[in-house]
Amino acid sequence: MRTKYSENNKINVITLGCSKNTYDSEVLMGQLRSNNKNVVHEEDGNIVVINTCGFIDNAKQQSIDTILENVKKKNEGLIDKVFVTGCLSERYKPDLKKKFLMLMSILEQQKCHLYLNI
Repeated sequence: MRTKYSENNKINVITLGCSKNTYDSEVLMGQLRSNNKNVVHEEDGNIVVINTCGFIDNAKQQSIDTILENVKKKNEGLIDKVFVTGCLSERYKPDLKKKFLMLMSILEQQKCHLYLNI
């Protein structure tokens, strides 16, 4: 079992949707790296941050599917934490909290790096 606040934590940032999300994810990854966090853009991270889209229909569905996939991985013990940020999480926060309350954290985009400073 992994240590909760280990220096071996790898944060995988998954970006979905528009170019603004790409920019926001790049800023977040830069902030995390400047705090000496191990940021990866691959599937071997034990902490997953999903930057969602809530406006483009295809990206909205992709965001929901990605959340479900990663919550399942968390339930199976393959990853330790799932964080969700971006437009979908802000637009549908009450619905997401009801469905996934015990399984993930919903983060405000501007404060993401503070929560992930683990």
